[in-house]
Amino acid sequence: MKPRILSGIQPTGSLHIGNYLGALSNWVKLQYESEPIFCIVDLHAITLYQEPAELREKIRQTAAVFLAAGIDPAHSSVVVQSTVKEHAELCWLLTCVTPLGWLERMTQFKDKAAKQESIGDGLLQYPVLMAADILLYQANLVPVGEDQTQHLELTRDLAQRFNAIYGETFTMPETRLPAVGARIMGLDDPTKKMSKSTEGSGHAVAILDPPAVIRKKIMRATTDSLPHVDFENMGPGVQNLLTIHQAFTGWSGDQIRRHFQGMRYGDLKKTVADAVVAGLEPVQKKYAEITAEPGYLDRVLAESAARVRPLAAQTVRLVKERMGVYTA
Repeated sequence: MKPRILSGIQPTGSLHIGNYLGALSNWVKLQYESEPIFCIVDLHAITLYQEPAELREKIRQTAAVFLAAGIDPAHSSVVVQSTVKEHAELCWLLTCVTPLGWLERMTQFKDKAAKQESIGDGLLQYPVLMAADILLYQANLVPVGEDQTQHLELTRDLAQRFNAIYGETFTMPETRLPAVGARIMGLDDPTKKMSKSTEGSGHAVAILDPPAVIRKKIMRATTDSLPHVDFENMGPGVQNLLTIHQAFTGWSGDQIRRHFQGMRYGDLKKTVADAVVAGLEPVQKKYAEITAEPGYLDRVLAESAARVRPLAAQTVRLVKERMGVYTA
């Protein structure tokens, strides 16, 4: 049997090339060798305040980008998390067996909590909800970025703990990272990962940015004090641009080295911009077609939710039976 895979993205900010190279393009490659479920995790998004009308629009935009990037709705389920109630139900059941210390050690919780005047309990429970997302569908494989590996490890720990206490219930999920492009850094600060939540027009290239905007952002990208590419003495900004080019083109390391060694930074940026514009052009064209067709997106989301609900309900019923909770 093909492995079942589960992964998701929050519908906040604008999806950027880091999301595309580190997640979406990886999902597209994996979908036909697996039984895939891809989530728009809106319940995760509201662990921090979101303007309601904007969130609703971002949910639809995110789903449309998934499809435009190449996710096939005839084969893959594209699910809005909140439309399958078992995500929240399983989260509560798992919360009851999660040690508090495990959550307080989460790096992302500590980083986000440090930026908030008031911390909601949802922020602390975020990793439990992520675990529920994965374990709900008994996922074998979870394609994630490097920043989510700690959360996935907690998911594995939770599955193991629950199975030890209540008996074999959950599948133990494995992770997979793409070989190139797993971690795309900010154009303005290449020491920090490209993020949807980081402010500043020069930080990220959005998947839906027009070509002129893409070129402008990349031409302003941080490099280093050298005048040209030197593979023996390369700053993180130059490395990031080369990583972006390699991820979009599929060039080998040798091809990259032969082509770019000694190239001046202005030419490097133009070459990278050309590759990004060319790589995103079919995605942007497909996005326009999807959003122009009345009712199509809603139909895909409704069909996907209907497809996965029986599996979600089966898992929650099993967990309730294991824990002794009443089931009608």
